[in-house]
Amino acid sequence: MEFSRWLTHLWATLRVALMGFALSIAIAIPLSIGMMRSELMNRVLYPALIVIQSTPVVAVAPLIIVLLGTDDPSRVLITCLITFFPLVVSTTTGMLETPPEMIELSQSLRAPRYRETWQIRIPYAIPHIFSGLRVSITLAIIGAVVAEFVAAEEGLGYFIQFSTSFFKIPQAFAGLIFLSVISLLLFKSIQWIQAWWFPWSLPKKK
Repeated sequence: MEFSRWLTHLWATLRVALMGFALSIAIAIPLSIGMMRSELMNRVLYPALIVIQSTPVVAVAPLIIVLLGTDDPSRVLITCLITFFPLVVSTTTGMLETPPEMIELSQSLRAPRYRETWQIRIPYAIPHIFSGLRVSITLAIIGAVVAEFVAAEEGLGYFIQFSTSFFKIPQAFAGLIFLSVISLLLFKSIQWIQAWWFPWSLPKKK
C-alpha cells in the first residue's frame, strides 16, 4: 500500500477525532459551569447526560448518518457523543471540590460570580479537567473509528474494515498499530500540555 494512501487514512481519522474532541470541550466546559452554578440545571441535565452516555453510540450512529449524511459533521458528532461525558463529570467534580473557605473569602469580598468561577473554581479544577481530557482524547479515536465503521470511504477504521473483509489480516493489524500509536501520542500530548502550561497542577512527587 502506498505511503500517501496511509497518510490519507491517517489524516481522515485524526481530523475527525480532533474536531470531535474540540467540540466536546466547547460543550463540556460551559455545561459544567452551568451545572455547578445552578442546582436545578444539575438535577435536570445530569440524568439526561447519563442516559445519553448509557445509550450505545453504535446503535445511534446509523441514525446520525441518515440525518446528517456521511460527511465529516456526522462523524464529528458521533465522536463528540463518546468523548464529552468524562470531561463534563471531571470538570464539574473539580469545580465543586474547591475549598469552601476560598468561596467564602470571595463572597466576603463581594467578587462577581464570573470571577469566582474563572479565578478560583476553574484553577482548582485544572487537575480534574486534564484527567477528563486524557480520557476523552483516547475515546475520540474510538469515536472516529466507530463512525468510519458505519459510513466512510477513508480513515483507519474504514481501512481496517476493508482489509478484514478481504482477509488481509496483516494489513488490518498494521491499521490497528497505527491507531494505538495515535492514541498514545495524543494521550502524551495532553500530559505535555499540562506539564508545560500548568505544572503546578501536577501531583507532587514524594
